[in-house]
Amino acid sequence: MRILMIHPNYHSGGAEIAGNWPPAWVAYLAGALKGAGFTDFRFVDAMTDHIDDDELRRILREEKPDIVGTTAITPAIYKAERTLQIAKEEHPEAVTLLGGVHGTFMYRQVLTEAPWIDAIARGEGEAIMVNLAKALSEGDWEDVRGEVAGLAFAEDGQIVATPAEPPIADVDSINPDWSVLEWEKYIYIPLNTRVAVPNFARGCPFTCSFCSQWKFWRNYRVRDPKKVVDEIETLVRDHKVGFFILADEEPTIHRKKFIQFCEELAARKLPVLWGINTRVTDIIRDEHLLPLYRKAGLIHVSLGTEAAAQLKLDLFNKETTVAQNKRAVQLLKQNGIMAEAQFIVGLDNETPETLEETYRMVIDWGAEMANWSMYTPWPFADLFQELGDKVEIFDYEKYNFVTPIVKPAAMDRATLLDRVMHNYRRFYMRKTFFHYPWIRDRTLRRYMLGCLKAFMRSGMRREFYDLGRVNYWGPQSKDKVDFAFDETRTLDRRQLADLKNAPPVRKLGRKEKARAEAKAASACGAPKGLPDEADEFDEAISASATAAAMEEKERATLN
Repeated sequence: MRILMIHPNYHSGGAEIAGNWPPAWVAYLAGALKGAGFTDFRFVDAMTDHIDDDELRRILREEKPDIVGTTAITPAIYKAERTLQIAKEEHPEAVTLLGGVHGTFMYRQVLTEAPWIDAIARGEGEAIMVNLAKALSEGDWEDVRGEVAGLAFAEDGQIVATPAEPPIADVDSINPDWSVLEWEKYIYIPLNTRVAVPNFARGCPFTCSFCSQWKFWRNYRVRDPKKVVDEIETLVRDHKVGFFILADEEPTIHRKKFIQFCEELAARKLPVLWGINTRVTDIIRDEHLLPLYRKAGLIHVSLGTEAAAQLKLDLFNKETTVAQNKRAVQLLKQNGIMAEAQFIVGLDNETPETLEETYRMVIDWGAEMANWSMYTPWPFADLFQELGDKVEIFDYEKYNFVTPIVKPAAMDRATLLDRVMHNYRRFYMRKTFFHYPWIRDRTLRRYMLGCLKAFMRSGMRREFYDLGRVNYWGPQSKDKVDFAFDETRTLDRRQLADLKNAPPVRKLGRKEKARAEAKAASACGAPKGLPDEADEFDEAISASATAAAMEEKERATLN
């Protein structure tokens, strides 16, 4: 069984400004496949290597694959579709497979607009990939496809979705094969070192209206902290990784296990720094633990501050306050950890005044970094349907956090972009001359100057925020900005109906959610070493995950 995996060649001027990120999905799938005995595997990173269609076609001609697979977040979907189209043209008998979050929820639309895709893997891919490979090794595609859980495919003019594959209950059984990647390609510019993106947990118990992670993973499951550190030690020792970012939306959710993770890292004294995304309430909750986190190598925390106005925080279901945002930033600064404030901008009620408010607020907070992300209305997120006809653009390639998809009522999209760039210019100019060079902590100073280098590099190349492509050169160029939306792209309304009628994802119960909301307030000032509501929350989400896994198993058995 010859398996070829390809990462699509998509670029947007967002996270790439910090360097080339290793496609972790390949390592996790490769580990699962090799563990099941499928070792004839090749990976092509078309994104990192900037492989165009002609070169991809040449590479494909050299292969004799039985399966060609790729993945796609929403903005990469058209590149992924094109990748599999070329694969099908070169190898008509090979099974073409798409995975990832976009296909999981939008499989009807994808299979309709890209009929050369044989199947879509919905949800976690390890078990689906292994089961598909096993099925194909025993029979023809058309005979076995209906027997593999977690697939969607077209059959006789209809879209068929097999019963869902249950989420992996034992996440400690996950064994990624990181050797499949060519590590010299994945460099984190701020530290000029190799970078990795391992998993600490999967899923999220929170239900932010703009997010889909809690829907995709379905259950919240945490790995054994010691085993995660074992994996990181392998990355450092065998692949010379010097920086990693935990892939989780919020790795600090399970407080006990995150503490164990940090204690294990600190004890081993690995030569590696790392970063996370998390909620401000978790930072406030863990005030007395922040020195431990810094000792373990945590240097960069991206906070989901999301908005300066409380009204927007409530809209996003963030369950946080502006005052908590400021407190979290200050606590991180006091403990030598870089605080990055993340803002979501560009909803229909955005104005020049609200954008100015975000700037003034982040200056008041004292955050070392700030990021203004354009609101991206994932078509499978709750907020998308709430926005209704305010979403006018369905060109998913532009759903990349840097392109204004929703047009604010008070200004056009070019003005929105210009005001966001105005915030960036002021913020980082101020940091360049009055902050970064004067940071006393040598490690933090080196890190911040490295981040500044990454920003300047992407700015000089006109890659930051895709400015070169949209023809933005400053306030004087607003009238010439062209986002080049493909207005022929439309939304398959049948897909929205499918999403609306899908079985609900199990959310935290009222008592569990109450504990979640109380954890920040109760943990602030809690005596060190004593149990508090945060510990009860750990137990609640563990029990919730276990119960949800049992429910999923029973549902799969019935199906």
